Amino acid sequence: QVQLVESGGGLVQAGGSLRVSCVASGRTLSTYTMAWFRQTPRKEREFVAVITQSGGATYYADSVKGRFTISRDNAQNTVYLQMNSLKPEDTAVYYCAARLGNGRYVYESAYDYWGQGTEVTVSS
Repeated sequence: QVQLVESGGGLVQAGGSLRVSCVASGRTLSTYTMAWFRQTPRKEREFVAVITQSGGATYYADSVKGRFTISRDNAQNTVYLQMNSLKPEDTAVYYCAARLGNGRYVYESAYDYWGQGTEVTVSS
């Protein structure tokens, strides 16, 4: 089992940047595919980005492609989401998720472990 803890959320102006982090404990991160999802009060949780075990492949939602970058440091058991050119519609609670195995999983149901979330607010 793995425990996930997100951090780095906050308030930022539109056009700004923010990096959120997810630290894993309990098991070696390199055995997990990792992803970021986000949720607002009015919407279901939606996929943002995924990265395979070694970091060799990534995939993004169309809404963040070209602005967000997912990365991982398996030695530090940490996954990052660098968010640039932020928009007010990026405002959400961002969740880190983990799944054993390797693949480009974009559905919430594919993930077994979740963090508690970190809140990102983008002001206009």
